[in-house]
Amino acid sequence: MEWRDEGIILGTRRHGESSAIVEVMTRAHGRHMGVVRGGRSKRMQPMLQVGNHVSLHWWARLDEHLGSYQIEPLSFSAARLIDLPVALFAIQLAAAHLRLLPERDPHENLYETLQLLLEHCDTPVAAGELLLRFELMLLEELGFGLDLKSCAATGGTTDLIYVSPKSGRAVSRDAGAPWADRLLAMPEFVCNSRVRAETVPDICTAFKLTGFFFTRHVWEPRGQQQPESRSGFISALNRAA
Repeated sequence: MEWRDEGIILGTRRHGESSAIVEVMTRAHGRHMGVVRGGRSKRMQPMLQVGNHVSLHWWARLDEHLGSYQIEPLSFSAARLIDLPVALFAIQLAAAHLRLLPERDPHENLYETLQLLLEHCDTPVAAGELLLRFELMLLEELGFGLDLKSCAATGGTTDLIYVSPKSGRAVSRDAGAPWADRLLAMPEFVCNSRVRAETVPDICTAFKLTGFFFTRHVWEPRGQQQPESRSGFISALNRAA
């Protein structure tokens, strides 16, 4: 069994005296692990840093085996991101989120968004918006997607500023006014892809929204806590602002 693909390094761990087990988010094969022989050498370590974009050749005797990687660099994003707290927390959080999905399941849209995040995470507001959209996609992939296209009460598609914590559906300003204190606030950019996020407070409000549904549907049922990298990212975002 073998394949060739491209991917983004999510993490590594020691394997024996000189090798490393490398975790990669690939375009066509999902989050996938493999052994890199000599991965702990001085020549290989810079290539295997988290966030780097690489070309992959994977092979194993059977498909269910861990298998081995041959890796070649495509871009060294890690060197650019190392001094940017927002960027470091962003890739750590994206990796933690991807580990919620089954290994080896393809999720090309998440891969594409992760690539965009790495390209723009030196701009805090852009990084925050992309990571927020990554979380919305992930909720969808996990089966808990939010319905933000129309008002749950009226069916209208304008002035959507709330989300119902019960149904996960959008609610318009007028329809939600009597219950505003019970609804979750939603900045416009969350439900309208043509609108860009403008401020860090708007992004933090949006993260409260997705965090509510991750807690209810994902973390608590699995006996997990919010990843530390998520609170770290939000704190770094506020400091950068």
